[in-house]
Amino acid sequence: MSTYNKKNNLFKADSRQRRYNILSYALLGAMCLFFSFNTLSCTSETRNNTNIEDKTILGVWAHPDDETTSGPVFAKYARKGAEVILVIATDGRLGVNDWSGYDAGDELAAVRREEMQCAADVLGADLYHLEYEDQFRASEGFHAFIEQSRGFLDDLHDIIEERQPDIIITFGPDGGSNHIDHRIAGATATQVLLSKDWEKKPSLFFAGSPNAGSDNYRHRGVYDEFLTVRDHYTDEDADVAAEAAKCHASQFLPERVDSWAEGWRESGVSYFRPFEAPGSQADDLFSYPSQYPEIR
Repeated sequence: MSTYNKKNNLFKADSRQRRYNILSYALLGAMCLFFSFNTLSCTSETRNNTNIEDKTILGVWAHPDDETTSGPVFAKYARKGAEVILVIATDGRLGVNDWSGYDAGDELAAVRREEMQCAADVLGADLYHLEYEDQFRASEGFHAFIEQSRGFLDDLHDIIEERQPDIIITFGPDGGSNHIDHRIAGATATQVLLSKDWEKKPSLFFAGSPNAGSDNYRHRGVYDEFLTVRDHYTDEDADVAAEAAKCHASQFLPERVDSWAEGWRESGVSYFRPFEAPGSQADDLFSYPSQYPEIR
């Protein structure tokens, strides 16, 4: 039995009790260690054994050829058996340049629709090529633009309801190159996701390019620390993406695509910023937890 010694302010246990305590703590520690390792192992195993063949990844882009932004990633997941879907909002009728010989208009739109189907086929993707015009007819005034932009919202809403994607990839606020159509595509995908409580909640990722050290950081790219998802792909995926990009012959010269392919193979990674669902609530702006861990 234990006795309380007032002078030393200690409990004194006999040797049998001490041995029992030591064995108990040792057993408890072993059990905690066992279950901790098993929990970590199961978590890792679950993550590594995700059945990609049951997943659907959907890309939302403005123009035929914008899918090249994440081409190697689409090629990767198609190769692994995922269902890849591309949504292209506009017909690309304004995509003129100095060397293709095409004027803006219906003929170029028809050519680019064929090019886009070629690229989707190479990537192994299903294609929804919508019929909105470049710039969503903004040059015709507010009402023309609103009609097209709301139509895009409705179409994308219906596509997501029908196809139930696990992942959505689109442009972030910079639009990649600050192109207004790109920014509209990203904003549309985000608005559709935020518009209701989806039964199946897809994860939304904004494709981004690191801009740390860039002189043009104000206009394009994302500061590196915000690009917290870095998806690695193989040289094979880069080569498939390059082959798909060459389908867009009215837009890209072969040597330009070859330079991209070289960069893709050298990098081996695509960068994304995840859209984060809210994890807290607050009664005023200043009581909401900071989004930056160092000042929480």
